[in-house]
Amino acid sequence: MEQVVLFCRVSTQIQDYERQVSDLTLLAERHNWSIAETFTEKVSGAKKNEERKELTTLLAYVRVHNINKVLVTELSRLGRDTLQVLTAIEKLNKAKVSLYIMNYNIETLTQDGKINPMSQFMITILAEVARMERKTIKERMESGYNNFRANNGKVGRKTGYRKSEEQFLEQYKDVIRLLKKGVSLRDISNATGISVNTIRKCKTFI
Repeated sequence: MEQVVLFCRVSTQIQDYERQVSDLTLLAERHNWSIAETFTEKVSGAKKNEERKELTTLLAYVRVHNINKVLVTELSRLGRDTLQVLTAIEKLNKAKVSLYIMNYNIETLTQDGKINPMSQFMITILAEVARMERKTIKERMESGYNNFRANNGKVGRKTGYRKSEEQFLEQYKDVIRLLKKGVSLRDISNATGISVNTIRKCKTFI
């Protein structure tokens, strides 16, 4: 039975990767593949590969344990930056490890371990399209924001609005959980994208 490794990623601490694990597990069962290990991470896909501990550990694991297939639900789980995605795939290719992308049903290597030219071409195009889509969305949001302000629109909370303590605790429950574990304010901010000032306010509740 062929052994495979699962790799799942979500962008923020409040998201859950269990759905990805479940989908990939069912995929492995259909193909009669044995799951050797599952790697999961909660980190922005825009980070460099060197900053992503789970991805680095996965690359080392497949080399040591002679695993020749890694499963992901979609290409964006490997990363959002085109260059970083292709760099990760290149490392897998050199190790003779095929990346199976579930939503497109394609692999980077053929059965004899050679690079699959068609899938490699598709992956490059898909990654670039995804990058362009994100750029377009960002530009539209910035344009709408600027247009709103140009027409005297006010940005931020309405005058007199204030969250209740219960609402605040519910919104930042993951931050509070990390604070209770002793994670530094700076590390929590880097992981969640929440400002240090807000995290410092959360600290007053523990």
